[in-house]
Amino acid sequence: MKFLKVVLGICLLLMSCFAFINKEKVKKKSVYIQNKEIKVAYFASGCFWCVEAIFESVSGVEEAISGYAGGKTNKPTYNSIGTGKTGHAETVAVYYDPKKVSFETLVTVFFGSHNPTTVNGQHPDYGSQYRSIAFYKTADEKVTINNIKAKLNKHVYDGEIATEVIKFTKFYKAEEYHQDFERRNPNQGYVKAVSIPRLNKFKKKFPELLKKEMY
Repeated sequence: MKFLKVVLGICLLLMSCFAFINKEKVKKKSVYIQNKEIKVAYFASGCFWCVEAIFESVSGVEEAISGYAGGKTNKPTYNSIGTGKTGHAETVAVYYDPKKVSFETLVTVFFGSHNPTTVNGQHPDYGSQYRSIAFYKTADEKVTINNIKAKLNKHVYDGEIATEVIKFTKFYKAEEYHQDFERRNPNQGYVKAVSIPRLNKFKKKFPELLKKEMY
């Protein structure tokens, strides 16, 4: 009985610690959202576990949050967008400091960290929920995206870029277990086989854009 009480006490302590960590994380994210100097950009390029990890490795990016955007249905969930009928794509909201990293650089990261010629998917994930989308909120952002897209289409991809350029309307945050999934689950099968290799490929391609702790 005494042993069971000790085990129960340890479990309750761990639960309290996790609750505190999650509370602090939510508080941290809310600070970014309320900070008027922090801007937000939205990108979709396959599994958001991968995309979130890539953008969080970029210097000047304060936070990246996984979610859904680009569709017309309200309150999408991971299960509902998996049907391919909601119009939404797995999207990442990138909170960044424009004094440290420009929107243009983020667009460069976006195009340079996936295959933008793939229609409705990024290997090994396929379906409209995994399509490539660069969202814009202002006319200037739209021009920036289209200029980079046109340049790459002409000199790199021979006119085959399938990326959609869409005006941003609304972002729905994904379920909590998706947030920081790659960092929290380094030994998960998909993470080991797809997410980490994709992140390492990006880091090798753009070492000058990485946060110092990423070296």
